[in-house]
Amino acid sequence: QVQLVESGGGLVQPGGSLRLSCAASGFTFSTYDITWYRQAPRKERELVAAITGGGNTNYADSVKGRFTISRDNVKSTASLQMMSLKPDDTTVYYCSAKAILRPRHWGQGTQVTVSS
Repeated sequence: QVQLVESGGGLVQPGGSLRLSCAASGFTFSTYDITWYRQAPRKERELVAAITGGGNTNYADSVKGRFTISRDNVKSTASLQMMSLKPDDTTVYYCSAKAILRPRHWGQGTQVTVSS
């Protein structure tokens, strides 16, 4: 059974940091690209950061220089280190896994709230 479980969300003040984690099971993690998305109410889903199985990364312009995506193929985990957080970063963050010719898998999401 495929599972992606996010953790690490919470409330942080502007300028603060959070580290989101995504624990994967039920599939060959190293062969999947991992993407963090976020979606605020009544807004479109936004790609935040992505990392291929080989470690190549891609970031939304809005988070470049502030967020860092990483993965550990041995532990089947992925992380999103978020720094210099802004109120606009407030929303639910989702971990997603996708491989060629395989369906996309989603986690349940974790809430990030940036507020003073």
